[in-house]
Amino acid sequence: MSFHDRFYTPKTAKAILSWRILLGIAVLAGSMLFGISPAISIALGVVAYSASVAAAMPRDGRIRIDPFTVQEPWRQFVQGAQRSAVKLHQIVEGVSAGPVQVRMASIVAKLDRGLDDTWQIARRGHDIDQAVHRIDPTALRSKLATLQQQGATDAIASVEGQLESVDRLKAQSTKMANTLRLAQTRVDELVARAAEAGVGAGDTDAYEHDVEDLVVELEGLRQAIQEVRPA
Repeated sequence: MSFHDRFYTPKTAKAILSWRILLGIAVLAGSMLFGISPAISIALGVVAYSASVAAAMPRDGRIRIDPFTVQEPWRQFVQGAQRSAVKLHQIVEGVSAGPVQVRMASIVAKLDRGLDDTWQIARRGHDIDQAVHRIDPTALRSKLATLQQQGATDAIASVEGQLESVDRLKAQSTKMANTLRLAQTRVDELVARAAEAGVGAGDTDAYEHDVEDLVVELEGLRQAIQEVRPA
């Protein structure tokens, strides 16, 4: 995640415009009351304010995930991915220090990226479902029935076009949900196999290959849905 992406986040913006500004002012005023030079007082205020903004910025390259900002079924997919990530990291932490643990940590890091893709896919699915809701296909079908009775050919074509858009969006949403549902099943299997691989009872090469396959599939879907533009 670039500095630009880390800076322009809702949390950072909130910090910029929040009461923390007053904290900087308070430090400035207090410093002046104690006889510190204006230059030092200003520096203290800037440091306090800058620190508050920096604290609000993401500290690493991982995406901040909040499953409660998406509706079902997307929320359950995200929560399932989070639970799997926790279990995987616990398994790796339990592996004896050495080459096996290092390799397992590398494999799990790859799967973490896949879980980040799961979040982005879920958010996109949520957006698509919200777009369908806004279009209101039930109302459109009712309107279409009325127009057909009236024989309003031009208006009928327009409504039919909107309903076709709804069908395409629904099909995309269903495809995404089915992919994430299957992905969760595969992740559950990978979690179980991680314990075997960690103690040398499983084929680590095959395990890594299966993780990479899943990650590539999720990344491909994420890239594909970026081209879908909900209404």
